[in-house]
Amino acid sequence: MTVELARGDLHASVSDPESAAMNFLNEVAARFPDAISLAAGRPYDGFHTTDDLDRYLHSYLAHLEGLGLTPEQRQRQLLQYGRTNGHLGALIARMLVVDEGIEVPERAVMVTSGCQEALVVALRGLCAGPGDVVLAVEPCYVGLTGAARLLGVEVVPVPESADGLDPETVARVAAAVRAAGRRPRALYVVPSFANPSGTSMPVAARRRLLDVAAEADLLILEDDPYGLFGLDDQPRPTLKALDTGQRVLYLGSFAKSCFPGARVGFLVADQTVVGADGTRSLLAEELSTVKSLLTVNTSPVAQAVIGGILVEAGCSLRAVGKEKTAFYRHNLRTLLAALTTSFAGDPRVRWNAPAGGFFAVLDVPLTADEAMLERSGRDYGVLWTPMSFFYGPGSGERPGGGGRRAIRLSCSALAPERIGEGVRRLAALVRDRGDPR
Repeated sequence: MTVELARGDLHASVSDPESAAMNFLNEVAARFPDAISLAAGRPYDGFHTTDDLDRYLHSYLAHLEGLGLTPEQRQRQLLQYGRTNGHLGALIARMLVVDEGIEVPERAVMVTSGCQEALVVALRGLCAGPGDVVLAVEPCYVGLTGAARLLGVEVVPVPESADGLDPETVARVAAAVRAAGRRPRALYVVPSFANPSGTSMPVAARRRLLDVAAEADLLILEDDPYGLFGLDDQPRPTLKALDTGQRVLYLGSFAKSCFPGARVGFLVADQTVVGADGTRSLLAEELSTVKSLLTVNTSPVAQAVIGGILVEAGCSLRAVGKEKTAFYRHNLRTLLAALTTSFAGDPRVRWNAPAGGFFAVLDVPLTADEAMLERSGRDYGVLWTPMSFFYGPGSGERPGGGGRRAIRLSCSALAPERIGEGVRRLAALVRDRGDPR
């Protein structure tokens, strides 16, 4: 007799609707392969080819040879298990100085299997007791909320404003959590061109947030996958660059700036940890035990590919990424212009105008749920992401959660000429299925 397992006996993350959001989007895309996807937040396919991989590997091997490693040592570094926290620490630390003005020792850098692992490692390491909770901007990237559910860590939402996260709201939420007898351990935020909202915090708000974190004894988990892709060259310092009290753990990824197939991210944790015997170490070193139980170490071959990119770039992704930045700028401007053309004069529809990144949010006069997305893909040939995926249950004005009449639009993965057609198809859906004026 074969084994049958009750779904109810499995962990809640297996069947939780919010945790399953990304799987659902992938399934819808597979069912409607000819639909124009304004849902996919992945990078554009045209910047790299598989032919580049060999060149990057050889560039990194040449770098190792320049450091004095023998052929045997170079081979071992790529083909064997390696240091848990990875071997790109020096190159990433240099990149952070050149591109962001962040100065940390290479020991403070953990190379991870994508930024998702960095989130899991940080949450598991910081949240030690049942009363420890994480504050998170809402709407929130599902990777953070899903990771927290997987670990059994409670996430307390901090509502986002049109200008991004409001530091005073953070202070109020943190105080309420403490008053309820729990400890707000950390705050998760994407300060620049957030996923899903596209909002970006003003510099003054960033500085104030650091003050609030110190007053509330909060650490900050700063996720920065889109910071390279502003619509202009206006300086937008990261929280970590402004951080003088080591409040910020910085989460980075090479998925958007290079390509996601490498699955390489990183965690910068330069906070000092003091043991019971007085020994002192860096938080990244302490968290290596957590990482070792997840993935043992990040693929050395994948690290070498990214290492080759960094070597060729002089450790400045900003400098060599100008073509990508120009492409994403053009796509976002194209998306915003298409929204103006297709929805001009319709007072039922509103959208924001992000200053960069991959995403914009459209308020629509219909319930933007899974059923409507299915209809959109089948009958109108366009896909998008329900904003309700980025809210917890019970958030917003309705008992069912927030974002029920809003959608996230992404413009990153499409050739520019496809964006306008996608928006026209979306406008037809809203015209046919939306509430009357």
